[in-house]
Amino acid sequence: MTVHFVGAGPGAPDLLTLRGRDRIAACPVCLYAGSLVPEAVLEHAPEGAHIVNTAPLTLDAIMDEIQRAHAAGQDVARLHSGDLSVYSALGEQIRRLEAAGIDYTITPGVPAFSAAAATLGRELTVPEVAQSVVLTRTPGRASSMPERERLAAFAATGATLAIHLSLHNIEAVVADLRPHYGCDCPVAIVFRASWPDEKVVRGSLGNIVERATQLTTRRSALILVGPALDPGDFRDSALYDPAHVRRYRGMDND
Repeated sequence: MTVHFVGAGPGAPDLLTLRGRDRIAACPVCLYAGSLVPEAVLEHAPEGAHIVNTAPLTLDAIMDEIQRAHAAGQDVARLHSGDLSVYSALGEQIRRLEAAGIDYTITPGVPAFSAAAATLGRELTVPEVAQSVVLTRTPGRASSMPERERLAAFAATGATLAIHLSLHNIEAVVADLRPHYGCDCPVAIVFRASWPDEKVVRGSLGNIVERATQLTTRRSALILVGPALDPGDFRDSALYDPAHVRRYRGMDND
């Protein structure tokens, strides 16, 4: 049997990839993170599938479910929100599977920061404004941060920051970022990007703490910071500039 890890996307059921949909449809066992994956995604599971909400389970209990499926020769669809490459607890599950000799595949999903950028109608990299996006977080109850991965260090680059799992630390976030970006730097908080109850709070590093009080919960929110969120007048990309010679335009392709 095989465990198929599937990135279920940021929330909207139709942001699931076609491969992810097909993986779910082919598996008689489906384990999903119920606190973050919408139940509508489970409609792709085959009739009679064994479906388990893993939100209240420990890692050991999740592995017990996989071991039972392994003994029965049943493939498992393991659903996580967003994309599996960041903040998914994928690594620790793969470590257990490899130790047990159980095969697995990984199907990427639409990450939350992409959905948030779409909601805001913004490109996070703008010519000569910002060309890097940093995905990070602040310390929380679940885990600390490596000493070198401090917000102030990332802020010194001027990159666009996508700060996960940190709305509860909004005051500290602002205090770390304001010396580098300034009070007028644009900020957007996107709560549950792409969900029906999605909410957006826009502001600046000078007023976002006060405006964040509009949100009644501080879970499942992403903080985006950087001048690319409101770049004003900026240079067009060279990608479509008629004066820019590139392989597919203005060069001899022979």
